[in-house]
Amino acid sequence: FLPILSNSDNSGRIHDLTDHLKGLDSFIGKTFKGTLINSTPEKPNIDIKRWDRALNGNAVRITNSVNNGEYGGERLIIWDPKQKSVISWYFSTAGIISNSVVEIEKNKLISIEDVSNNDNGILKIKTIYFLTKSGNLMYKIKYLMNNIWVDGYEMIYEVDSKAEIIFK
Repeated sequence: FLPILSNSDNSGRIHDLTDHLKGLDSFIGKTFKGTLINSTPEKPNIDIKRWDRALNGNAVRITNSVNNGEYGGERLIIWDPKQKSVISWYFSTAGIISNSVVEIEKNKLISIEDVSNNDNGILKIKTIYFLTKSGNLMYKIKYLMNNIWVDGYEMIYEVDSKAEIIFK
């Protein structure tokens, strides 16, 4: 995996993302903490997501860990000159590897993954991240079934600069 690169050098100068990733600037360097929808007071499921600049600004790296490393993953978002689009690769501690096409707007990331090789009727999964006015991270999932986008679930992650990504 790729090293995390700082957003500034020793002079304090900020390093930008490439033009293809510009809309994600406000996510960079932030850590968010959220409680997953299947949580209970007896067994809370906490997800931490960290957004970093990678590859000299040519990529954005999102790492996440659930329950201090029970599950985790890394997503790299990068411009693919062959496809002439922004793409995303996700790798998880459970061995999941997925690829998505990505759209970026200011403070918003939309990732669409083809999952048509399953038996559950879901053809695509749309993941939407955006920052709320208060600076929290909103996360929404939608499923393409019978040519209609169906709402899956959504959750809010609060900024938590002390939360840590942990892998076992």
